[in-house]
Amino acid sequence: MADRNLSPLDRLIGEIGKAINVLAAPAHANRASPAGSGGELVLDEHERRESARLMRVNHSGEVAAQALYRGQGLTARGPAVESAIRRAGEEELDHLAWCEERITELHGTTSLLNPLWYAGSFAIGAVAGAFGDRTSLGFIIETEKQVEAHLHSHLDRLPAADHRSRAIVDRMALDEADHGANATALGGESLPFPVRAAMRLTARLMTRSSYWV
Repeated sequence: MADRNLSPLDRLIGEIGKAINVLAAPAHANRASPAGSGGELVLDEHERRESARLMRVNHSGEVAAQALYRGQGLTARGPAVESAIRRAGEEELDHLAWCEERITELHGTTSLLNPLWYAGSFAIGAVAGAFGDRTSLGFIIETEKQVEAHLHSHLDRLPAADHRSRAIVDRMALDEADHGANATALGGESLPFPVRAAMRLTARLMTRSSYWV
C-alpha cells in the first residue's frame, strides 16, 4: 500500500503506475502455478476456445481485484486492515499471473475491457474504504463470496480434459475463501441487500462482457 507520508500527488502518481503495470506489463507470481509444468491432454478446438474465454473472464476478475484492493488500501484506517488488504492483493496478483499464463498457453487474449474494470473497481474500493474499515471488510466478504461461487461455476463449465485450468481455478477459489474468512475475523459487517444486489449485477455484467470481448 502507499506510504501515508507521501503527498497526495505522489500517491496518485504511484496508483497510475500500478494501474499501468497491471494493465500493460506481464504479471509475475510469487507462488508457482497450480497448473504445474507437466504435459496436458490435447483439447479440441471447441474446448480450447471455451477454456480461453473462461480464463479471460477470470483474468478480468483479477484485474478488478487488484484495483479494488488498491482503492481500499488507499482509504483503509487501521494497520491490521491495511495489512490484510495488502496480503490479499499479493495473492490476487498470483492469480492474475496464473490466468495470464494459461490464456497464453490456450492461444487466447485478455479482455479489451480491462481498463474499464480497473477504473471502476478502484473507485468502488476507495469509496468502500471511505465508509470505514468494517464496511470495507464487509465489501471484501461479499466480493469473495460471489467470486468463490463464480469460480465454482467455472469448474463446472471448464472442459474435463483441461486439468491445468481447473487446477488454477480450484486454487483461486480456496484463496478467495481464505480472504473472506480473514475479513470476517477482522470484524467485517454485512452489507445492505441493495448493495449486495448491485454487486451481483455489476459482476454479471463484467463476466458476460469479458467472455466475448
